[in-house]
Amino acid sequence: MTAWAALLRGINVGGRRRVPMAELRALAEELGFAAVGTYVQSGNLVFTADGDAEAVTGMLEAALESHFGFEIPVVLRSGAEMERITRRHPFGDRQDDPAKLHVFFLAGDPDPARVAAWDPGRYMPDEAVVDGREVYVHFPNGMGRSKFTFDFGTPATARNWRTVLALREMLAGLPAG
Repeated sequence: MTAWAALLRGINVGGRRRVPMAELRALAEELGFAAVGTYVQSGNLVFTADGDAEAVTGMLEAALESHFGFEIPVVLRSGAEMERITRRHPFGDRQDDPAKLHVFFLAGDPDPARVAAWDPGRYMPDEAVVDGREVYVHFPNGMGRSKFTFDFGTPATARNWRTVLALREMLAGLPAG
């Protein structure tokens, strides 16, 4: 069994694409996932399950679409990956306000040509670093005022630093298989 964090993309925003967390937990349990939990209403699911990331993601995405009636992209990270992600945030020392630190989780590997052509300096004072399937960002004036964008050829979903740390702690508390 592997401990997983499933980050659901684009749900419960502005009253649209509603996914109640109690229903999400029940659906995960119906799929045979264990130690199921959620964090806040923005689509953060933790659980343990057998199978690799591709199989678990496919199973969860199919069940979500069947149950809720619309497609919900899922970005999956293991407990070990979340631990690594929290250690590697290049701006992690700037924790005066965790709402200003974010991690964008990419669903797949970014397109190397798009990463090479991207200029994060054009978004100053925002700072960003691409590290594998994560984009670490510091928004000193807050995310809502930023003009920050990127397109690396794969879907992404963002979480603030407080959420990333909470998910890491939840995953650390799950039973290892």
